[in-house]
Amino acid sequence: MPDSSPADDLALLTEAARRAGRTALTFSGTTAQRWEKPDDLGPVTEADLAVDDMLRTTLTQARPTYGWLSEESEDTADRLTRDRVFIVDPIDGTRSFIEGSDTWAHSLAIAEYGEIVAAAVYLPVKGKLYAAAKGRGAFLNDRPIRVSPRDALTGARVLAAKPNYDTRHWPGGVPDVRRHYRPSLAYRLSLVAEGRFDAMLTFRDSWEWDIAAGDLILREAGAVTSSRTGAPLRFNNPRPQVDGVIAACPGLHAEILTALGPARSSRRDPTQHPSGS
Repeated sequence: MPDSSPADDLALLTEAARRAGRTALTFSGTTAQRWEKPDDLGPVTEADLAVDDMLRTTLTQARPTYGWLSEESEDTADRLTRDRVFIVDPIDGTRSFIEGSDTWAHSLAIAEYGEIVAAAVYLPVKGKLYAAAKGRGAFLNDRPIRVSPRDALTGARVLAAKPNYDTRHWPGGVPDVRRHYRPSLAYRLSLVAEGRFDAMLTFRDSWEWDIAAGDLILREAGAVTSSRTGAPLRFNNPRPQVDGVIAACPGLHAEILTALGPARSSRRDPTQHPSGS
């Protein structure tokens, strides 16, 4: 068992997240060198790689016994042998970064035996730092945050991409909700934790680095998080994906699962790539 507490680990993550912001802002998204990843997995820029390198050096030097999983690093089986693992997306919302938007984020988390115990999501252009440690609540810029108490699906403010409203997902009809979207999955999750939106959902397989930090921030803010089938989210899997995400306060989360019906586990579109930046 590592000696560092979740609070100690959170202090490390928040300082690293701020350093990541300073590193990323030395680049201009519109002019940064960029490449397309194979298999239509989206763009990566020199800023992504610079932030990834800085974070890996900083975090693994501070916690040499922890494993490492990052969107921009080669994955190895070594992390599966570690009790605690860093799960990092150097820039979540790379397309937004390229466009010069302010909605991209750094997403940093630590998993212990599959459960997230410390997390930070930082949007440097907006100056917003979401943070949580297991059992200590969730915060935005050091201010406590709580999830919306709304438990009615009709009229709820939902963050989700358009494909999630396809009729095949909703046997009783697509719910009448107020539809919203943000490019960064980590930011979407954090906005629900903040109470600005009532729920977030994606039925596509999702990479762990996109959702790990948001998972803890949400749960510490009073939300329930699950896969699209209603199963608890677990991290540091051999294939680092989870089976979609549903996040909301307990009552609304239950309403969403009820509306999806018993066949929800079979409704993922197998032609779609996993959710990500």
